Amino acid sequence: MVDLRLVEYFVAVVDHGGITKAANALYIAQPSLSQAIKSLEREVGAELFDRSGRQLELTDAGRVFEVSARRVVRDVAVARRRVEEVRMLRAGRLHLAAIADLTLHPLPDLVQAFRRRHPGVEVRISDPGHAGGVVAAVRQGQAEIGLTTLPVKADALTLRPLAAQRMVLAMVPELAAGLPDPVPQRMLADLPLIRSMEDRLGDLVAEADFLPPAEEALLRSGFRQVTWELVMAGAGMALLPEGIAGTQLTGVVLRALEPEVRREVAAVFRADQLSPAGEAFVAALCPDGPPPAPDPAPAED
Repeated sequence: MVDLRLVEYFVAVVDHGGITKAANALYIAQPSLSQAIKSLEREVGAELFDRSGRQLELTDAGRVFEVSARRVVRDVAVARRRVEEVRMLRAGRLHLAAIADLTLHPLPDLVQAFRRRHPGVEVRISDPGHAGGVVAAVRQGQAEIGLTTLPVKADALTLRPLAAQRMVLAMVPELAAGLPDPVPQRMLADLPLIRSMEDRLGDLVAEADFLPPAEEALLRSGFRQVTWELVMAGAGMALLPEGIAGTQLTGVVLRALEPEVRREVAAVFRADQLSPAGEAFVAALCPDGPPPAPDPAPAED
């Protein structure tokens, strides 16, 4: 493979009409440039310049080589410029993964803030379906940064808690009639809760022992939108993040719980493999400083 530096020297000699002017333009010694051109000729196996006259002239081989050399120099210049644009966040791509609820809140606000600062960076968002899927997407390189809820097992990855979402019961007014506000957590066992297919209610409530298993729920839904429609139709009630329940559902009543229920949202990523765009996104998520070293989380998916 021909040394790129030698190809750039060759083009400079052609453009400047000789070794002396090219050496001055390149800020290198004339003998060093002459030796470099001879090295290039040895690598390509042909003389590129005719040295018989007072000025260097391209040989037939040199004229053929010039076409390819200029194309290489041009392509490398373009590649360097594009790399610089990525490094300076004028271009690039950021792939995020998030569970469905977080794609409504808080991910849109986070992405909007990032895009305002770096409008040239392309952002792609995927939903792996559940918290463990988000971690798997990051671990397998399908996403650079994931947003998920805790607890989650993220061995060898950096897990950075971001915020806590207040959880509320959403229901139609008829189901809310007679319920205290806030609703004691122990009453959940007697309420017509719509449980999700990936139910993590036991991780959220203070005393999970009184909750029946999700498999025993009379109403289970594997789709976020279906759950909302069931709640608005009065088929049951659901425990949802307040930011979602208050904006996505209509005609419902919200009840807090006692003790209050909150779920932690966290970002997961490989701290040593972030792209410039990934570093900027994490810096916005974690304004208090750089991410810590990976800390394995013992909790199960």
